[in-house]
Amino acid sequence: MVKYLMELKYLYNPCNICPRSCGVNRFAGEIGVCGETAELRIAAAVIHKGEEPPLVGTGGSGTIFVSGCNLGCSFCQNYQVSQSSGDQASRIGKLVSADEFANICAALRKAGAENINIVTGSHAVPGLIEGFIAAREIGVNLPILWNSSGYDSIHMLELLKDYIDIYLPDLKTLDSEIAAKFFNAPDYPDIAKAAILKMCDNARGNNCEQEKVIVRHLVLPGFLESTRSVLKWFADNIKTQALLSLMTQYTPIPNRNKEMPNRYLSEDEYNTVLKWLEEFGIENGFCQELVTGNDWLPDFKKINPFSSKLSVPVWSCEKIINQV
Repeated sequence: MVKYLMELKYLYNPCNICPRSCGVNRFAGEIGVCGETAELRIAAAVIHKGEEPPLVGTGGSGTIFVSGCNLGCSFCQNYQVSQSSGDQASRIGKLVSADEFANICAALRKAGAENINIVTGSHAVPGLIEGFIAAREIGVNLPILWNSSGYDSIHMLELLKDYIDIYLPDLKTLDSEIAAKFFNAPDYPDIAKAAILKMCDNARGNNCEQEKVIVRHLVLPGFLESTRSVLKWFADNIKTQALLSLMTQYTPIPNRNKEMPNRYLSEDEYNTVLKWLEEFGIENGFCQELVTGNDWLPDFKKINPFSSKLSVPVWSCEKIINQV
């Protein structure tokens, strides 16, 4: 096992863990495109009550926010931790060992979590696997949920398949121009399609039912044809293998000097998308109601990043623990 864990860590040199393939030596402390070294940094852990119903159950989803991100969407609601600027010492989040990660998982279980929900971990797979192993060793056997942008590499998903029970990827767009404009990743459509198919394959291999793969799509105001393409691909390829979670909560992020749609989704756009669900025969899954406003946007400079209706804080990094 020790040899296996060391081999995992050497995947950070040169780093080709995610599709960016930046090639830096994160194992030696160099910083990747994701903004992180090989050390695992955690921003917060909460009991989240705002995820899809089967993920929340009665106890809530034990959500762990990993600092850094390999995609960098201009409209990311978690930008404070996914795209923090400045040197490593000033970033939101705490570097944690595998044992510390395991203890965070144990604290979530004690607080009633239904699962361990890993948010934006695609750039930190080796460190997370080490943490998963440590959590199992102390008896934390909750289902592990892989909550990602969909910008995952196939070889990392292969490494993860023995640890992940539920997949919750985004399928943001199948338009390379939109991906280039808002994510600086024109290859996103091909990468995400391949990754989601691999997730479905992993789920089948684990004898998982349809509910073990939930594909999220956030409708972007003014880009409905992108949504139509996503819905068609979903219907043509995986609607019997996965559930769709259609999200209409797009919110312009205040005070961000980034290009992004500058308005909420309109009622006409919302109704059009609902008609497309019927057209493509997508019946199983979830669809948000159309509600505008930014009250729900998280603030990771607080111990509880979300409103008390959405989450209960369980663990907070040292940088923010006294800033309520």
